Amino acid sequence: MQSEAPVSKPIRSLDDAIERCQILGMRLSRQRRFILELLWHEQEHLSAREIYDRLNRQGKDIGHTSVYQNLEALSEQGIIECIERSDGRLYGNVSDAHSHVNCIDTNQILDIHIDLPDDLIRQVEAQTGVRITEYHIDFYGYRADKEA
Repeated sequence: MQSEAPVSKPIRSLDDAIERCQILGMRLSRQRRFILELLWHEQEHLSAREIYDRLNRQGKDIGHTSVYQNLEALSEQGIIECIERSDGRLYGNVSDAHSHVNCIDTNQILDIHIDLPDDLIRQVEAQTGVRITEYHIDFYGYRADKEA
C-alpha cells in the first residue's frame, strides 16, 4: 500500500512559488525566476511561445529551449499549471485544485476556486462509488455584456 504524499500548502503568491522551488531543491535560475515573475504578473494562461515573446519584449535574455525546459520542470513539480489544449499547452500560475471559466468569445481561461455543496459531492459519490477527494470544473460561456 502506498502512503499518501504530505499535503503542502497551496501556492498563492510568487513568493510561495519561489519557496516551493527551494523546498524541492530546484535551482532558481534567472530564467526560471523570469518565467515565474511573468506568470504571476500577467495572471493569465499563456503558451510557451507567448511567454518567450513577452519576456524578450521586456528585454529578458532567454532562449526558446530554456523557456520550454523550465516550463516543463515547473509544471512537473506542480509549481505552475499546464493545460493541454488541442492547439497546444497553456501555462498558468495557479497550481492547486481549481476550476476554469472558458470565455468562448475571447478564448480566455479564467481561474476560479469554487466549493461545491457537500450534498452534491455525496450524490456524485453515491452514483459512482468513488470517494471524491478533489475536483476541477470547466465552465464555458460568453462575456456577460455580449448580446445573446
